[in-house]
Amino acid sequence: MVSIGDVLVEKDVFQACFSCDLHECKGTCCVEGELGAPLSDSEAARLRHLPVELLRMIPEKSVKYLHRHGSVEVYQGRQYTRTIDNRECVFTCVRDGITVCAIEIAFRDGLLNFDKPLSCQLFPIRVRKKFGLDYLVYEQHSMCRSARKAGVDRQIKLIDYVQKALSQLYGPDWMKSLKAFTHSSSTK
Repeated sequence: MVSIGDVLVEKDVFQACFSCDLHECKGTCCVEGELGAPLSDSEAARLRHLPVELLRMIPEKSVKYLHRHGSVEVYQGRQYTRTIDNRECVFTCVRDGITVCAIEIAFRDGLLNFDKPLSCQLFPIRVRKKFGLDYLVYEQHSMCRSARKAGVDRQIKLIDYVQKALSQLYGPDWMKSLKAFTHSSSTK
């Protein structure tokens, strides 16, 4: 583990290669797991008031589920996107056989002024707490085996793959420090 500013980073985060291959995994990360995406308070607030444009993009069963249960669930004091039967995120839709995020599509199409949760953009990196500081951990799931292979084949480092999300979370100066550390440690 190393410290970049006030953020602790697991060494696997620096060393791993990763490039999501949706044609291989079919968007499994939006389906598997008991909880949805971890949310910040501001993300949870935005998702409590869903625009009609977003509701039109998701399956009818998800819309009904949202009306009945809401879009956010709380588990052990943390907020998450709601899941249907502890499986798929309520904001998923299927396009050409691939499970995708309706929030992300609506944002890219200019229908929403916010993107999918930052925790989804950071995946497979998770932000935990250690010694009161953010601690970045690389979660190596079997469902991402093809993404690890694609990252090696394309020579894409995990930190490059999630660079935009890391910059959004910690700022561009922090990202420069992370890159500088990674470069200096790889040349030793």
